[in-house]
Parts: sequence; structure tokens; C-alpha cells
Amino acid sequence: MNPLLERLNPYPFERLRELTAGITPNPDFAPISLGIGEPRHAAPALIAEAIMCAMPALAAYPATGGTPALREAIAGWIGRRYGLTLNPASQVLPVNGSREALFAIAQTVVDASRAGATVVCPNPFYQIYEGAALLAGAEVVFANSDPARNFAVDWSQIDDATWAKTQLLYVCSPGNPSGAVMPLAEWQALFELSDRHGFVIASDECYSEIYFRDEAPLGGLEAAARLGRHDFKNLITFTSLSKRSNVPGLRSGFVAGDAALLKKFLLYRTYHGSAMSPIVQAASIAAWGDEAHVIENRARYRRKFADVTPLLSSAVEVALPDAGFYLWAAVPGGDDIAFAQGLLAQYNLVVLPGSLLAREAHGNNPGAGRIRLALVADEAECLEAVRRIVSFTKSR
Repeated sequence: MNPLLERLNPYPFERLRELTAGITPNPDFAPISLGIGEPRHAAPALIAEAIMCAMPALAAYPATGGTPALREAIAGWIGRRYGLTLNPASQVLPVNGSREALFAIAQTVVDASRAGATVVCPNPFYQIYEGAALLAGAEVVFANSDPARNFAVDWSQIDDATWAKTQLLYVCSPGNPSGAVMPLAEWQALFELSDRHGFVIASDECYSEIYFRDEAPLGGLEAAARLGRHDFKNLITFTSLSKRSNVPGLRSGFVAGDAALLKKFLLYRTYHGSAMSPIVQAASIAAWGDEAHVIENRARYRRKFADVTPLLSSAVEVALPDAGFYLWAAVPGGDDIAFAQGLLAQYNLVVLPGSLLAREAHGNNPGAGRIRLALVADEAECLEAVRRIVSFTKSR
């Protein structure tokens, strides 16, 4: 067996199951889960229609690079969303959801034969980053988020000696779990570090289309273009239809950016067997070409968060995020695991302890004392869940 498998940590939801295995939820309350960030709004009908019409395409093997029509649809969306002109043939590549691509990029980029191969991640973080780095044979170094700066990542915690060994940097904007969006100045600082040390930036932007401000979140490619970096050197962005279009089961997204990196990534993926199904490609073309369902979906999240956030803030420290569909709330007393266990026992409500989403780094676990609430259910269920949290908090 690959000995690197032994370095993998249990996934947060596996750890949560272990921590709650002996708890019997109160049967007086119907079960509600705000734990998993799985969109539960209805998928747009146009996607189902596209799938049905594309069924005959199952008779042929799909190309790993996707059809020209799909790459053009993605490039068209990038142009409308960010005002950028990308070459569909060399700067865009469809992937089977951002999750598998975020894993695969580390296997493509990291050279474990170089001494001290390092991957830098934000903290808290999406655990795929860590697993991808470990299985690529790299060491993982974390940069903690800073509550005093709206949970922006404190990249200054990484010293020059570590940056010099870094081969890959994962960033997530809007962030999971905090929803924080990286400003242009932060992008500029990271680009300068990348130029100095030669590492690749993998920008996870799967929450980019659910936001609460008037201005849409700044994307990595957009930031690069504003700074005159039109070749997107050492930058790849990752985007998915899962959150944007409520189709996590479709497993469809794309990567875009540095053409030289994408050429190598395509080579890896050709051997990895990661071609997208023809019917998923057809559905993706329909989804990337339609914005009406995205606007409606975003409006629904905005209404939900507008109702839920003030109610929750009456009991715990929490604020409306910049983007995403999570609330990142502080718990009274600071013990996020005990708080989650108590909620399940007393009110049959599942939330995710923040400490399970982070690692001990720079003297603390930056997720400790907080819980992540995924407001993916309908409005009534989310409101009921928050009422239970308020009641539980007041009863402690």
C-alpha cells in the first residue's frame, strides 16, 4: 500500500460522527442538519432538459479536454462575469467538479523529489487541500485566518524560508467557512510572492456566485488582469456548478488560467481517466449559458440570510458574510465540540464544530470556539434551526 495514505486525517464529518456516536437525539424534535454544505435548492429545469436531449451521446467516448462547445461556453461565462477574454482551447479545461480538480492539481504540480516540498493552505480550510498535498508527498503549512480582519488569512505567518520551499498555494475566496473575499491588495501580495519563489496558486472560487454585497466577489483571474498579468502566470482558478446552479450531483466545473500549466494538467488528466460524460457536458453548456436561475438562487439565499442572521446574532457572535452559504458563529464558552454535542442531544440539530475544519498552527486552532452553519435547506427549516440554537444558548 502507498505509505502516504497513513498520513491522511479523518474527514470532518467522520470525526463528527465519532464525537456524537453515543448521543441519542431528542425525539421531540424533527432532525435538522446544517452540517454539510450540500445545496438543497431545486436544480433548474434547463439542466434536466439538456441531459435528456444528450442521451445519444453516451455511445461515444468523451475527450478529456471536453468539446469545443463546452470550452467556449465556459470562456463566454468568464467573459460576462469577469470581463476577460480567454482562449477556450488553451486557457480553459472542464473538470468533474472542483473537488477532484483541486486534488489532482497537487499531483500535477508538486515535485516531491525536491527537498522540503511544501504546500501552503489557509486555516480553517477545505480538507481536500491537505489530503492532496500529503498524497503528493509534500509537507503542509498553514496560515491562520484573523477574526480581527473579517477572517482574512494572515499570510505574513509564513516566513521567507517556507515560501522558498513552497510549490503550491491553495487560496479560497470566498472563503470556506467564513465567506471572506480577498481584496486586490492581497492578491497582489500573493502574486509577488509567487513571482519571487515560483510557486503555483490554486484559487478555489466555488462560492463566487452566492454573495450579499452589491459588488460581485473579485476573482483570481480578474485580479491578475487588473494588475496587468494577462498571461495568468502560475495561476489557475477552480469553479463549479454545484453551488451556482444547485447541482452537486452533476460533478461539473472548470479550471482556467495559465495555458502552460493547463497543458500539463490536461496531460495528467488524460492518464487519470477524468473525461467528463457527454451528457454532463451538454448540461453544463446549458447551465453556463443561463444566468437567470443563478440570480434567482442568489436572491433566495439573500432573503434567507437576511431573516436568519439577526435572529442568530441575538444569541451568539455572528455576522453576515461577504459571500457563500455559511454562517461562522462563535459559541458561548468557547467549546465548539461540546456545543455541537449538546445541540444534537437536546434539539436534534447537527452543526459542524469549527475546530474540525482547522489544524493547530502558530499556537492555536483558528476554528476552535466556532461552529459552521450551512444554510442550504429551505427558509422555514433554517429559521427553525436557528430558533433551536437561540433556545439552547439561553438555556446554558
